[in-house]
Amino acid sequence: MDYRVIKENDLFLLTDASGNIPENHSYGLGLYMKDTRFLSKLDIKINGEDPILLSSDANENYMAKILLTNPHMEKDGDLILWRESVEIERTRFIYNHVLYEAVKLKNYYPKPVDFDFSIRFDVDFSDMFIVRGFQTGDIGARTGQTVENKSLTFNYEGADNLDRATKITWDKEEKKVLEEGEVSFHFNLKHLEEEIITFVIEPQIGDEKASAILAPHEAMKKLQDSYQDWNTNITKVQTDYQPLQRLIDRGIDDLRVLLTDLGYGHFPVAGLPWFGVPFGRDSLIAALQMLAFRPDVAKGTLLTMASKQGQNVDPWRDEQPGKIMHEIRFGELANTNQIPFTPYYGTIDATPLFLLLLSEYVRWTGDFNLVKELQPNIDAALNWIDQYGDRDGDLFVEYHQESSKGIANQGWKDSGDSIVHRNGDYAKTPIALSEVQGYVYQAKMGMADIYDQLGKAELAANLRDQAQQLKEKFDEAFWMEDQKFYAIALDEKKQQVGTITSNPGHVLFSEILEKDRADAVTEMLVSPKMFSGYGIRTMGEGEAGYNPMSYHDGSIWPHDNSMILLGMGKLGYRSEAKQVMEGLIHSSAHFEYDRLPELFCGYSSTIGKAVKYPVACSPQAWAAGTPLVFVQTLLGIFPNSLKKEIQLSPMLLEEMNELVVNDIMIGEGYLSLKVTKTDKTVEVEVLKNTTGFETIIN
Repeated sequence: MDYRVIKENDLFLLTDASGNIPENHSYGLGLYMKDTRFLSKLDIKINGEDPILLSSDANENYMAKILLTNPHMEKDGDLILWRESVEIERTRFIYNHVLYEAVKLKNYYPKPVDFDFSIRFDVDFSDMFIVRGFQTGDIGARTGQTVENKSLTFNYEGADNLDRATKITWDKEEKKVLEEGEVSFHFNLKHLEEEIITFVIEPQIGDEKASAILAPHEAMKKLQDSYQDWNTNITKVQTDYQPLQRLIDRGIDDLRVLLTDLGYGHFPVAGLPWFGVPFGRDSLIAALQMLAFRPDVAKGTLLTMASKQGQNVDPWRDEQPGKIMHEIRFGELANTNQIPFTPYYGTIDATPLFLLLLSEYVRWTGDFNLVKELQPNIDAALNWIDQYGDRDGDLFVEYHQESSKGIANQGWKDSGDSIVHRNGDYAKTPIALSEVQGYVYQAKMGMADIYDQLGKAELAANLRDQAQQLKEKFDEAFWMEDQKFYAIALDEKKQQVGTITSNPGHVLFSEILEKDRADAVTEMLVSPKMFSGYGIRTMGEGEAGYNPMSYHDGSIWPHDNSMILLGMGKLGYRSEAKQVMEGLIHSSAHFEYDRLPELFCGYSSTIGKAVKYPVACSPQAWAAGTPLVFVQTLLGIFPNSLKKEIQLSPMLLEEMNELVVNDIMIGEGYLSLKVTKTDKTVEVEVLKNTTGFETIIN
């Protein structure tokens, strides 16, 4: 699907390449806010005919430019409009929950031309789950349209007792307005004369309306200023290796467009077009990837997740006290409790990841005030791990779906076929995943270090004791001596799910493994079985469940690789980390806009180009965050505000000669570094250090 998407905060527009929204399109094109479609049709015509697409630029995520022209028009031998006489330029952007679209029409015919330009709107106010075919349900009804001075409003009364409306205004006197949604204009343009019509489209829910509709130029200025502020206050990277430079720049831009604020600070939503909402796991991992670039995003993410932390035992939502949510939705079906996403809590890893991100955030920033603010949430999360996450008291956190409309597999590989035995049988729940035990270990060890600093020695000692017990039990239960690798999971009978997968690679970052076992895991991950040449596969080639075209059983996910890279970098597996990064960078040459996709197929690089997965999100937060992890891994940078020191172990890829990283935010200051290649090794120069921390170069 060649679609175009722009987003700002929680409003996004999804169209075809021409900028239109064809009615009943199979991909669910439309203008969406709060999981409701506020435009289901958007179609322009010139003299009643479809314009011809010339170019469609999706390079920017916050603004789109689309260039079209007229077809040749004759009637009964009389010329109406010569082909390519009129240039039609559509420019659209979103600011403050309002969509702006300017249509510029310019005459390139040698003489004056007369023509009609029309635009057709319609709105179905459908819940996103209905649009995507996942759900049917009791819904509200349209309540008509209102035509006023240069405006058209579509109205809807929802089953959730919320009135919704789409208000469309324009700034040129129209020729005709049809209540069904068609607005037409007449143009008489001299040679090279141009005229612009601007449409302002405002979704409305209940009493929530845009605080003030700004003039288009003011709105665009404020939007551009916000991007300038983002780029000014983020770590800056320069390298002579342009494929990496392009990936980093694209990742930073994509993460900016994916930021949303629900009132607790900015956090990244999961991805576009369908996951532009808070996702526990995805948002937490993307924030973790961004720590070396914008640690304040981690704070916003933590506060947002804390605000939705589970309070009750509610099987319908897979909710338990202290549990961090999986996903929240805001549409009609959610509001009327026809789906459990208000929020839904069916995720086994978000709660330990919440604690893991907090402990890593504190290591980077020294922000103990946030720990104190979140203390009740920390206590509740730790209690959830021990009381609810560990369902049977065996020290392992496991999942089991309770909700009738929930998710069966509740780790990051959440498709129904992702947890599979070596004989091809699907594992049955409750299931304990390998990486989740690593997250729990890392969370408890990290919080123990923080508690030591806060004078809570007894609590710290208890957490370390629990973590040590988990470490011993994990090695005993998950290690497969015959494979020299760890099982992906334990099933309902505590039997190993022995398929070789990428999941144990996440465990490296936790430091739960002894060195010989970490060596073995790393060796497997970069072996031909797991490493395609373009990245580490989700499942090993040759396994019963392996399928290079699948979602989770042999594909390659950049974020999965990034979590492994964090561990490789931390433990000093330099050559292996370089192999993984170089593979992913080479894969990016085969994707649009210098962007790593959500995932791609796991075929070997020997076949040639990387093979796209057909329905990957783009942009997607933790894919966008992956090049940022490359930078952290290349620097080998792991700050520790608890000890006031910064560990550095820099390296460069084969095709790099220089890496300059300016204004890394650590503690209350900044660190700038320059890494250059010499004949035999690399040299690192500290260009600036206002952190007050000691730099230790290994």
